[in-house]
Amino acid sequence: MVLTAVAAGLSTLHGLSLLAYARLATAIGAAVALALFLVSGERERHERAEGELAAEAWLLESLVESMRAIAGTTESRAILEQARDEAERLFSARARLLSAEEEATEPQGLRTMTIPLDATADRVVALRLERDTVFPRGDAVRATVLADFAARASENARLLAEAKVREAERSALSDQLITAEQEERRRLALYLHDTVVQSLSGIALMLDAGLGSVEEGRADEGRSVISGALDRQRTAIKALRDLSFNLEPVVLRDQGFAPAVNALAEQLALANEIQIDVDVEAAESLTEQAQAALYQIIREALHQAIRRGPPTRIGVRIERRDDGATETVVSDDAPGERRRRSFEAIEERARTLNGRFAVEQGSDGGTAVRVVLPPYSVTRSE
Repeated sequence: MVLTAVAAGLSTLHGLSLLAYARLATAIGAAVALALFLVSGERERHERAEGELAAEAWLLESLVESMRAIAGTTESRAILEQARDEAERLFSARARLLSAEEEATEPQGLRTMTIPLDATADRVVALRLERDTVFPRGDAVRATVLADFAARASENARLLAEAKVREAERSALSDQLITAEQEERRRLALYLHDTVVQSLSGIALMLDAGLGSVEEGRADEGRSVISGALDRQRTAIKALRDLSFNLEPVVLRDQGFAPAVNALAEQLALANEIQIDVDVEAAESLTEQAQAALYQIIREALHQAIRRGPPTRIGVRIERRDDGATETVVSDDAPGERRRRSFEAIEERARTLNGRFAVEQGSDGGTAVRVVLPPYSVTRSE
């Protein structure tokens, strides 16, 4: 087809003048030049597009590698530092992690980028990049993706670390609870053996003696022995009733923590002629287990203060601290107790709730027993 057109053109040339021939040659040359220009421009455009795509692919691959490096780090702060290093490599820039105070004072410009970092590790809030050339919009998008990924990874690492700590604390608390229960059973068994069981054994011997006296005709003597046995039986019943009340006071179960502590304080104050000030309303938000443990701690501290003195005044105070912990303080003006072993029962009960225990000298020369319970182990769920 092309040959036919050329032949037709050549046959036409025979009838053209020299001027027409020149014009035709010029037109053909211009068409060829235009065609070459268009082909060259299209080739350059394709090459430029291929270069841009290759660069974009490289940046995406580098971004994925950076994310992989960040994901391989397990510590919250280390993740943010890894993100900073990866940003320096990706964008050929100087990178810094900023706190809220630092972010507010940093100047902004075309050669800087400040990317928000929603991270709580060491109060880091932003990633700042600086270099000698202007950052294109694509770099800002990629930097934002990297920062968001790092912030989420850092927060996940922080939560995982906290979960591991809590799990370790729960495990330790479980071990402490088992130990405390075993120790409580041992103390209860010793108490029953040394008090009620001995009393019942004595009552049985007295009843045998009384019956023997009656059978031998010594009625008055038998009556006296049996009367003594009845007195010892009443004492044993009272001891068992007191033990039952101490293990789980009915008022604590039926009326609540504050009425139970107030009732205990009134009973001891009247029996020992002392003043006991009580402020324990803050304990009403605690779990039943925490209230039961605190009741036992307060009871033990009150009895110890009375045994040391007796004091003239005792204060019982429970309050919620700013950090959410619950602080219990039992202070008295009785002579100080130097024997640490006297407080082991209180310390053991505090440990069952993962609490901290301390014995301090009071401002009036007495003793202050302080127990601090963490919020996560004692506070009721909302």
